[in-house]
Amino acid sequence: MSSYCGSNVMYSFLVQGAMSVPVDHHEQDAENSSRKIVAGLFISLDGVVDSLEASPKKWGSNEMNETIAAGVAQADTVLLGPRTYKMLAQFWQHQSDNLPMARFLNHSDKYLVSSTITEDMLEWQPASLIKGKLFEEIMKLKQRPGKNIQIPGSPRLVRSLLQNGLLDELRLNICPVVIGSGMRLFDEITNQVPLHLVDSKAYSNGVVGLTYRI
Repeated sequence: MSSYCGSNVMYSFLVQGAMSVPVDHHEQDAENSSRKIVAGLFISLDGVVDSLEASPKKWGSNEMNETIAAGVAQADTVLLGPRTYKMLAQFWQHQSDNLPMARFLNHSDKYLVSSTITEDMLEWQPASLIKGKLFEEIMKLKQRPGKNIQIPGSPRLVRSLLQNGLLDELRLNICPVVIGSGMRLFDEITNQVPLHLVDSKAYSNGVVGLTYRI
């Protein structure tokens, strides 16, 4: 599942995807016991992740929805930053299970990484706060039984997990545009992070999808 920061960007993508993604997150591949943390983002050629010019609103397609569907079907848990949690909650908790994306987001366990939100503010359930040391709590979450843990949006969280060796897979949809300014995914990363390309796909609209294992 590919996702992005920014209210307009995330909203437009998920509304589009909800119309065509056939999700059943109760189906489990019994042979796959490895639970991964997977993040997906639309990104410009120069690394910007907060612009509508490099977003699903401009570049999304039915062709991409098929890839998104495959990723979502492998997940049953959602990991979020505070901004993304609040934005998604405003829309999706009021949507019917007739929308596959609503069914996935509303019924999946959601874990929020935030120092500013308290338990009583978690109106979009099921939801829990990640408390204590991030590394230890994330490792505990990964050791629980289940499918993959999906990160929709939350680029700052993605960056932190990537830098600290907690992200397992990064899926980037690289849009054929140079933005020039904006928040870049890899800003502030000070250590080298080897990425291993495991899949690539060129879409008909010029977007290139790359999947990296970390």
